[in-house]
Amino acid sequence: MSAALPGADGAPRCPWALSTPDYVAYHDEEWGRPVHGDDALYERLSLEAFQSGLSWITILRRRGTFRAAFAGFEIAKVATFDETDRERLLLDPGIIRNRAKVDATLANARVLAEWTPGELDELIWSHAPASHPVPRTLGDIPAVTPESTALSKALKKRGLRFVGPTTAYALMQACGLVNDHLETCVARSG
Repeated sequence: MSAALPGADGAPRCPWALSTPDYVAYHDEEWGRPVHGDDALYERLSLEAFQSGLSWITILRRRGTFRAAFAGFEIAKVATFDETDRERLLLDPGIIRNRAKVDATLANARVLAEWTPGELDELIWSHAPASHPVPRTLGDIPAVTPESTALSKALKKRGLRFVGPTTAYALMQACGLVNDHLETCVARSG
């Protein structure tokens, strides 16, 4: 139930961010900052799905390899991946070689390629809560909210896979739909 703790520089941060320099940089520069654009949101959605059951640091440290393997997460390009690409991905030691997650990422690109530009951005951001309590400790941060459950249902209804309510909430946190930086965290207002 930790509150913000001082980092190496003395600035208070969310405790999860203090274990590695990679986490500190991600926490300070990306997590909780608004992300827009269909390709950018597809990337985050895909990476959150790959993270399911794993530590985020595992994904964060492989993000460059994921980007290379999945054509920069450009929806139009990934939507054209064929069985040869799928097999290449399943053999790539630089990513998470989980068949269900790879298949979902490819299937989601095919679905999203049929949407109009901006439609994914609009759908995701339409689920941002009007207000969100400021967490004081990690115990104040939920894993699922009514909004993430609604977002998950909306994405599934539109044909997307591997987008459960917990994954949807992690996406909402990472992409700035909610600000779950702790009350005294240096990144809360930055």
